[in-house]
Amino acid sequence: METEGEGGVGRRRARELGLAFGEYPTGPANAITDVGDVRVGHVTLMSGEGPLRPGAGPVRTGVTIVCPHGGNLFRQKVPAAVCTINGFGHVLGFEFIRELGLLESPIALTNTLNVGLVADALVEAAIRESPEIGIRTGTVHVVVGETNDGHLNDIQGRHVRAPHVHQALAEAAGGPVAEGAVGAGTGTTCYGWKGGIGTASRQLPAEAGGFRVGVLVQTNFGRPQDLTICGVPVGRTLRPLGRAGAAAERGSVMVVLATDAPMEARQLARLANRAGAGLARTGSHHGHASGDFVIAFSTAHKIPHAPDAIVRSGPFLADEGRVMAHLFPAVADCVEEAVVNSLCSAETTVGRDGNTRLGLPVEQVAGLIRGARFTAKTPWGTQTPPGGS
Repeated sequence: METEGEGGVGRRRARELGLAFGEYPTGPANAITDVGDVRVGHVTLMSGEGPLRPGAGPVRTGVTIVCPHGGNLFRQKVPAAVCTINGFGHVLGFEFIRELGLLESPIALTNTLNVGLVADALVEAAIRESPEIGIRTGTVHVVVGETNDGHLNDIQGRHVRAPHVHQALAEAAGGPVAEGAVGAGTGTTCYGWKGGIGTASRQLPAEAGGFRVGVLVQTNFGRPQDLTICGVPVGRTLRPLGRAGAAAERGSVMVVLATDAPMEARQLARLANRAGAGLARTGSHHGHASGDFVIAFSTAHKIPHAPDAIVRSGPFLADEGRVMAHLFPAVADCVEEAVVNSLCSAETTVGRDGNTRLGLPVEQVAGLIRGARFTAKTPWGTQTPPGGS
């Protein structure tokens, strides 16, 4: 069944629709900002309508910043790791993280052709905050991820400029995080519907250290027919109007993962690898032209740029197996829910040349999932499970 989206009417997060993901409780905001001092800032750029005028508009893009803490990241770095699930993309700064296991700049997300300008703005901000960079000490390694929003946006215009990046940095804050068609998610598409920014978090039980893990995603991937929510293949029933046929999986997804567990780079790489499980639950098979990337960091340690001693000490994860047994499924749950939140929160958006991405019809989706919960398939046919009605 092809269906129209719900526009800006009744946009809600997945849990407000009665959807749940996994066994672990969420953090207070159910967002990446539940972890340590993590902060998120968005700048959303929406202007113009009608035919594309390359370099002038219409504009449907933005930038999203994730800061592991509120201090000087160049001087107080954090452990980090990256994972390339599928490398069809233009991420910047991954090799430094792979080599040294450190993150020394905020993470910026934007559109594909804006990576260079956003990176330049991050370098400017770092030098302003740490004037010794490149003169009395080494250079800074900034990190930028991207997805292609060119279906709705004048992507050649590279409209995200330094003032927008600096504004997102200045406004980055803890607490609830705006989702949907905001920041770097303003012009993106997910499973044929309007995608965008989504986030989620989990609280581990006391026997696993009581640690938290949080995720933020920029979704721009997936085929309409593959969309799966809470295990229900809703894409087989609901398709965006005009997109009923099969299509190649194109686009990209960026996953930013934070935890307050005291982990080093090797352990964080293990976490980052599990993000793919959460993406797969939503229906992704990481298609040929889909760039799927993960950046993971821990807020438990701050690693000084200029340490006072050769050896450092601090808390480290001793019983890795006990904690990972909970962190691995928690990461998958977070990624799955963050993707669904990006869909549920995103409003119908009309972009250049009248190109339109419809907001997911969340009430229809919730109805399909409720129906599936009360109808079980067995080798003997369809029956109502015990306690169902």
